[in-house]
Amino acid sequence: MRKKLCTALLLLLFSQYVLQAASDLTSAAVSQMTKYRVYQNDQALREFSGEAQAVVYAGKFSYSHVEKIANRTWVWDNFPRFKVYQNGQSNPKWEFASYALALSTAKKLRNVHIRDLENIGWSYHSYAKFKLFQGDNTKDAWSFTSLEAAKQEAKKWGNSHIIDLTSNKWVWSNLSAAQIKAQREAAAIYQLTLGGDSLQDKPLYAFLYDAINAAASIAGSEVLNTKTGKIAHSNVPAYRIVQKGQLIEAAINIDEAVQTAKKIPNAEVIYNGNVYWSGVPYLSVYQGANPLKSFNARKSAMAYAKAYSNAMIRTSDGRSIWSNAKKLAYMGWNGSASSATVLQHAANTQGLSIDSPTWFELASADGTLTDTSDLAVANTLKAQAIKVMPLVHNQFDKKMTTAFLLNKAAQQKFIASITTRLVQLGAAGINLDFEEVAGSDRAAYTSFVTAFAKAIHAKNMQISIDLPRGSLSWNHATAYDHAALSTVVDAIIIMAYDEHWSGSTTPGSVAGLKWAEEGIKQFLSYGIPRSKLMLGIPFYVREWKLDSQNKLVGNRAVVMKELPKLIADTNAQGVFDSESGQMKYKYVKDGFTYMFWAETESTVKARIDMAKSYDLAGVAAWRLGYESAELWTMMLRNK
Repeated sequence: MRKKLCTALLLLLFSQYVLQAASDLTSAAVSQMTKYRVYQNDQALREFSGEAQAVVYAGKFSYSHVEKIANRTWVWDNFPRFKVYQNGQSNPKWEFASYALALSTAKKLRNVHIRDLENIGWSYHSYAKFKLFQGDNTKDAWSFTSLEAAKQEAKKWGNSHIIDLTSNKWVWSNLSAAQIKAQREAAAIYQLTLGGDSLQDKPLYAFLYDAINAAASIAGSEVLNTKTGKIAHSNVPAYRIVQKGQLIEAAINIDEAVQTAKKIPNAEVIYNGNVYWSGVPYLSVYQGANPLKSFNARKSAMAYAKAYSNAMIRTSDGRSIWSNAKKLAYMGWNGSASSATVLQHAANTQGLSIDSPTWFELASADGTLTDTSDLAVANTLKAQAIKVMPLVHNQFDKKMTTAFLLNKAAQQKFIASITTRLVQLGAAGINLDFEEVAGSDRAAYTSFVTAFAKAIHAKNMQISIDLPRGSLSWNHATAYDHAALSTVVDAIIIMAYDEHWSGSTTPGSVAGLKWAEEGIKQFLSYGIPRSKLMLGIPFYVREWKLDSQNKLVGNRAVVMKELPKLIADTNAQGVFDSESGQMKYKYVKDGFTYMFWAETESTVKARIDMAKSYDLAGVAAWRLGYESAELWTMMLRNK
């Protein structure tokens, strides 16, 4: 009796230990799941489990930001808040996080302004009010904010004068009376023009001042030096006020132009092709190439953009800083090597990204490859912009696979054969589907996949691998080292189906939605990047047969496209099953009860939405040919 009690106690303690170990394993796995993604502009760079790690990494790049992956909440960025412009132009070195830093740079420059990128107009500006000339000539450096500064520079130069840029009038010169007299008595060379044509009713002038004075009363006129062909002075209003690309008005000086522009929504002041002042918010939301709305604040722009698909946020400089314009990759397995079948399958689709014919097989443990590939089919698929990634399997032969994984020479032979043929086919890569691999071969299988991937990558191709959904509680005992494999392959496909399979002892869904989603979470917990993860989805169901005692006596697979007829022919009655998220159907025939959990357009869409919500690379369907053509219309619209 005492021995039995001790045994029972030991079993109880052991079970508690196992439960605690499983709980610890789950907690550790969840903590390793990536939660933050780093972007530069709108391009994803890398994912991290912790915010601090993400921020440190992001800090290495300009125009970077960090988002929470789950809801794309923006948590950090190093985007500039203030930007310095000189003569309407800027550069990356003149972008700053603070106004103080921007001001420090701006004060070293002439004809400059600072824009707060979360507001319209200027935060600071310093544009010339006076311009120094020596005869007809001037320099960029001869622009001044005060008359006294212009006069100070004029002391260095003879025959100089100053134009007040606000009134556009000659306000000062250092010419002596004798110099003025001599210039007036010289040959007359200054002609007044309007719209490029000489004003024939106006005389030529010898003294520039007289020509400028005469032109002042003629709007839009210019003074031409007929000897040099150079415009010596202009009354043309060169500051253009535009709204959405349309000219509204023009002004002779920048201050007048800005005052006018301030009264016009979304107006800009343009001079010499450059924007000197802008009333247009810095950020604009686009859907595709179509502008939707502009914003000053990024937070407002993001809230608006998130309501649209294929949306992006652009700065007025043309930089895209955020985008949800992502398309899922759609992969389909053919489950067949027949050329006719493969082409028929592809023709039934819309938006298929990758086709995977069953063309290759590990024939024996010595690495012999069975090859049923068809170059013509590969070329046909590629011509339709469908990538070809043939499937290679191991016949699901555990014993043969173990022997193969013990033989390095056999692996080299196999890898060389298949890689050579893939190159000949012009394939995008290979889909590796080795199933029923012994758990004891875990390290050997990882080593094989690593070598295989290296050879594939050397030929600029990609490798994807199919892994059963499994369970976090026992996946560590299988042949599949998820974390290690994810570092060497380009894509991992969760075979998120066969929750209930042909050997199950109780009826159930092939892939309940909650069960599939839990599989995604578990695979992410292994540290697999979302950009490498694809969700396998079933295009079939399993029909279960029960006797009068409600005992399971059989089952069979039924493909999706046959379900509507089956329901109609049997008058099957459906009810929603909240556990699976599917309709559960039943009908009675010949004394037996039949039931199945339906896979429909709505459940396929739910799986696609699931892949999107977890920001996965795509979905992969088992298998093509099981679905109706109409299903792909929905899939294309949700790609």
